[in-house]
Amino acid sequence: MNLISKIVIPLFVLFIIFYGVKKRVNVYDSFLEGAKEGLVMVFHITPTIIAMVFAVNIFLDSHFIDGMLGFLKPLFDFANIPIDILPMAILRPISGTASLAIMNDIFANFGPDSFIGRLASTLQGCTDTTIYVLALYFGSIKVTKTRYSLPVGLFADLMGIIAAFVITFIFFG
Repeated sequence: MNLISKIVIPLFVLFIIFYGVKKRVNVYDSFLEGAKEGLVMVFHITPTIIAMVFAVNIFLDSHFIDGMLGFLKPLFDFANIPIDILPMAILRPISGTASLAIMNDIFANFGPDSFIGRLASTLQGCTDTTIYVLALYFGSIKVTKTRYSLPVGLFADLMGIIAAFVITFIFFG
């Protein structure tokens, strides 16, 4: 199995080269054209990514989540939901990296096989980085009117968060 994993990508590249030669395509020129397009795309996407990272860092440094945790703690205690999962649930639609860092912290503090560790893993799989995706894709093609994309994406994330809680309580609660 280890040998197969080492040769799959080189065999795939060779297949593409031989297929291009068979179809009489100048593979090298096509590669260079694709590389140029990739660099142009990176040039267009970079400001959007920098703005998103900057916004997430401001949000995290404002300690808004910590203030909200104290307010919602009695409600979460009543529902028997660990309050430590709330920052991950809030940040998951905004930043995948921030939610992974919170999940790693949960694993370090509680363990991956704990209830909250399983809840964090399920939450990670049930939701997406909606705001990041919208900012990246719409920003890269200069779309300014997103219409229903943000509300529908956030609603889907809310349903994913609810599904993560329900599924985790059913299987591990």
